[in-house]
Amino acid sequence: MHISDGVLPTVVSLGGYAAGLAIAAWSAKQIRPDDLPKVAVVTSAFFVASLIHVPIGPTSVHLLIPGLVGILLGNGAFLSISLGIALQSLLFQFGGLTAIGANAVMMGIPALISGWLFRALSRNNASRRVWVGATTGGLGVFLSVLMLALLLMTGGEDFVGVAKIAMYAHLPVLAIETAISGIVVSFLIRVKPELLDDAFTSSISGR
Repeated sequence: MHISDGVLPTVVSLGGYAAGLAIAAWSAKQIRPDDLPKVAVVTSAFFVASLIHVPIGPTSVHLLIPGLVGILLGNGAFLSISLGIALQSLLFQFGGLTAIGANAVMMGIPALISGWLFRALSRNNASRRVWVGATTGGLGVFLSVLMLALLLMTGGEDFVGVAKIAMYAHLPVLAIETAISGIVVSFLIRVKPELLDDAFTSSISGR
């Protein structure tokens, strides 16, 4: 799921960095000091989840959890994913240095969309939150893979086939993360609903 160096045209890589830095700066401004422990924990979960890769042909798959990150962090999700992507590239060479911006945009924007939809559709209804959480968790994967395919296609015809394989290869991941997101939301409703309530309140208050 991480795009490597040399895949994207230079203009796309630069555009990814410009967009990524701008959105990350905006995302950072949305985070309150009290939110930092939660951001750190969710970022760690994202970092670890993406480390286990299963090779499939010319690509590989792993857990992504952008939807779940968006559900838990709201507007702070983009910064969390950007930090995780940068650390993975610097420490483990997952994804190229020139593609950090594009990789962050590829998973960060779906995380924001998933978070916004979760809060817009759940309406503080516990039963609805579980189903909406599962759906938006899966949506985060779908949108990330779609953006991956579009970015790969900018690299030329040689990467069109890889883009198609990547989309099919991530279908099991989509199903798994739909289930995981629903389970996590259900669990939090029972044991620590404020983790969801705080994010819900912050989104409708415009912070």
